[in-house]
Amino acid sequence: MTIAATARTSENGRDPASLIGVARLAKMAFDRADMNPVQEDLVARIVRDPGDAAALMDLASVNVLFGLRADGLRLQALALRQNRLYRRPPTIADAAPIRLLAFMAPGDFMANAPLEFLLEGSNVSLDMLYVEPGAALPEAIPEHDLAIVAVGESDANRAILREVASLVRSWPRPVLNAPERIAALSRDAACARLGATGGMVIPRTVRIARSNLALVALGATTVASVLADGAFPIIARPIFSHAGDGLAKLDDPAAVADYLRTRPERQFYVSPFVDYRSADGLFRKYRVALIDGQPYASHMAVSEHWMVHYLNAGMTESAAKREEEARFMAAFDGDFALRHAAALRALAEGVGLEYFAIDCGELPDGSLLLFEADVAMIVHAMDPPDMFPYKGPQMRKVFAAFHAMLRKRARA
Repeated sequence: MTIAATARTSENGRDPASLIGVARLAKMAFDRADMNPVQEDLVARIVRDPGDAAALMDLASVNVLFGLRADGLRLQALALRQNRLYRRPPTIADAAPIRLLAFMAPGDFMANAPLEFLLEGSNVSLDMLYVEPGAALPEAIPEHDLAIVAVGESDANRAILREVASLVRSWPRPVLNAPERIAALSRDAACARLGATGGMVIPRTVRIARSNLALVALGATTVASVLADGAFPIIARPIFSHAGDGLAKLDDPAAVADYLRTRPERQFYVSPFVDYRSADGLFRKYRVALIDGQPYASHMAVSEHWMVHYLNAGMTESAAKREEEARFMAAFDGDFALRHAAALRALAEGVGLEYFAIDCGELPDGSLLLFEADVAMIVHAMDPPDMFPYKGPQMRKVFAAFHAMLRKRARA
């Protein structure tokens, strides 16, 4: 593998194929724009040229956005058989753009760091190299100023992270986000590695086989036998789940039995349920991006239910919830980030990545409750400005911090 003198070479000898890109397509879908003309144009391009890998990749993204995940991943696999190198040009013209190469994993929008969203309004040219274990790299890689590992932590990505780790040991440019540190962010490994951080609570999480969970359901063994010091209620989720799919609070053996009747998976994460509701009885979940060690508010959701996701927390229906999120963002640096400064600093040092994000809550005693840390959490500015006028300025602050980090690292 050599790095080309100019950004001119891909696997087929041309410039990396330029995409419409996930960020633009997702914004259209988020705004409920008519996607049919885009889909029809992409299909027409593929009919004219079956080797149009960029059209296949964009069509794959459209399918995932339409909820056709399996179809989208099949189209993506077809595209990656033709070409594994794609480009998202800068969104701001610049005579001297920053050239960023990203190591990516095949998969849906939760497989990789949300780089296209983070690079909105920037002069960064993004080349995305999809890595597959055992597959040779293109003969020449486009010239770049620095590289970043965007691959998120998951069982599916473990082999890819190992492959990337072997590549970057001798990479001729600076590389952000060490792949072995991303791999250490699995739910069970993270709690073992970061659990002693002062001012932060990380519930013990273990990976157990279905057969062992079934023994708990039968009353043949106790929760404490599979989860040290554990007791009901517990939280269970399939190993491969995302966005709350299969996540459940189980209060007793009968609930475990009912859960297993609805879930076919062979392995699960189990952890104790921590009641983190506030004094008003509501649950609050915060997403914080950590960029070059510094925390930045990404969103806050308020819900009546313990399983908080921004899209089902009723944020669009409640002006009071949006006003609270606006206050959280406006006061973040002097309030949340200040109160949890020691925990966030220790977390940034313990994780050791230039970019990642966390989902967290707060306990009544003031401790930070960590739910998850990973590079692949969605951070975006797609919310309608008329309903969320405070979001745009805050997300521009996040994106500017990410751009500044890239500039600093590229110079170094």
